[in-house]
Amino acid sequence: MAVIKHIANKNSDYGESERYLIFQHNEYTPKPILDEEGHMILREEYYLDGLNCDPFSFASECQELNSYYHKNKNFNEIKSHHYIISFDPKDRDECGLTGERAQQLGLTFAKKNFPGHQALVCTHTDGHNKSGNIHVHIVINSLRKYDIPQEPYMEFDCEAKAGYKHHLSAAYLAHLKQEVMDMCKKEGLHQVNLLTPAERKITEKEYWAQRRGQEKLDKLNQKMKEDGITPKETRYQTEKQFLRDAIDDAASIARSPEEFSKILDEKYHIIFKISRNRYSYLHPGRKKYITGRTLGTRYTEDFLLKAFEENTKSHREPKKGILEQQAPNTSTDLPTVPFSDTSAIPAPFIFIKSDLRLVIDLQTCIKAQQSEAYAQKVKLTKLKQMAQTVAYIQEHGYDSLDDFHATLNQASDQTSASRKSLKDTEQQLKDVNEQIHFTGQYLAYKNVYADYRRSRNKDKFYDEHRTELSLYNTALRTLKEKSSGHKLPSMKSLYAEKDRLVELRDRQREDFSNHRDYERELRTVSANIDMILGKNREQQLQDRKEPNL
Repeated sequence: MAVIKHIANKNSDYGESERYLIFQHNEYTPKPILDEEGHMILREEYYLDGLNCDPFSFASECQELNSYYHKNKNFNEIKSHHYIISFDPKDRDECGLTGERAQQLGLTFAKKNFPGHQALVCTHTDGHNKSGNIHVHIVINSLRKYDIPQEPYMEFDCEAKAGYKHHLSAAYLAHLKQEVMDMCKKEGLHQVNLLTPAERKITEKEYWAQRRGQEKLDKLNQKMKEDGITPKETRYQTEKQFLRDAIDDAASIARSPEEFSKILDEKYHIIFKISRNRYSYLHPGRKKYITGRTLGTRYTEDFLLKAFEENTKSHREPKKGILEQQAPNTSTDLPTVPFSDTSAIPAPFIFIKSDLRLVIDLQTCIKAQQSEAYAQKVKLTKLKQMAQTVAYIQEHGYDSLDDFHATLNQASDQTSASRKSLKDTEQQLKDVNEQIHFTGQYLAYKNVYADYRRSRNKDKFYDEHRTELSLYNTALRTLKEKSSGHKLPSMKSLYAEKDRLVELRDRQREDFSNHRDYERELRTVSANIDMILGKNREQQLQDRKEPNL
């Protein structure tokens, strides 16, 4: 199947994209592979073309266009967009796909879907991880060079005008996926529906995490084998894959969300939560929940409820007695816990289908509380929290609530102050990084400007070195604005200031983290105190203000 992937690039060096397309790079660290003499090695087979530019002067032409429209100057701006169309490995053998044919398909695709942009179109035939799949790289300058007709998938009218930037909206991405599917269908290539969410959604980040983790595990296992030890684990699992495997196992036998949650908790120590009709899972090594939609459609409410229903049908007895057939089923939403006394059976609760978050959370809580095991667990948890809170108050010597609340307020103020100091330092560091960038740009083209001043035919020299002189003028103007009329700082002093700010930022981050953790600790104790005393802090203050009758 063919897929399309998008990468937004903020690197202002457009030449790096061109070097990546032409020369061999390490797939783990995308750094160029060098020969014995330290030179980059050309790829064994590639096809390169340019749209609205010469492919070998792509970088300078993009810089010239950016200077003309005064765009793509800031670090945080997206300078280029990198699209990759990867074809199915079977297309090479079964459908006769070649590098030349894929390059023509990529050129047609780029002309149709990225008109008016300067673009590089390059086809590689080696495939990722030696998979043998042919793939096409399309790198476009984020700034549009020519006006084009307005298209339905464009979100704003200005996107069709020259001098405005490429904007990848959800509608635009859906359009590109549809174009890939139509292209493969027309050419007789393998293809699946890209607009349907994946059952098991594996992102690029997770893919590389699994690759790196497996590589480290293989090295560790190899070392253990050399020492005569048989390794127990041979397959590396990411946190998301651990959740997928555990959910698949629990969903294959569970007949209700309550049973499903119990299996995940007891067997895998995974906490299951339902919030606003969304299923979420907490990995035992994490503090933040992962939604089912992030894992794939197999782990969302719709799929799992159908699985529970199928499991219930498969476990249901084929025949029932007459009394069982006539008795109404009123315990659909009740847990399957046997009660020795019928008076202890809770009355069925009529659940309301609602989109209100509070209603959903309350009903979920009521479902859980219909279990005796849940009630006992809550009781033990509360008693444990009470004991820990009393011990904490005794250890820290808080004589009254006023003393404790004064400490809490002080901790909150310290957290706010440390957060503000950290933000100020990060902004200063950002300014210094910008100065370093533009100082390097200024020094790189300073000699070109000096030659321009000495040249006899300045117009001709300026036309031949328009890009370099434009970059020089931009850097000089920016540095003067930042220096406010003072002498421009040297590169040595800027790097020294950067080192100082980085060291200060690291200290402030640690300080902020400590203050924040301490405040959270105190707020947890405060909540436990309110639970023990049976009223919150605001109610206590109100009681003190009211006069005694």
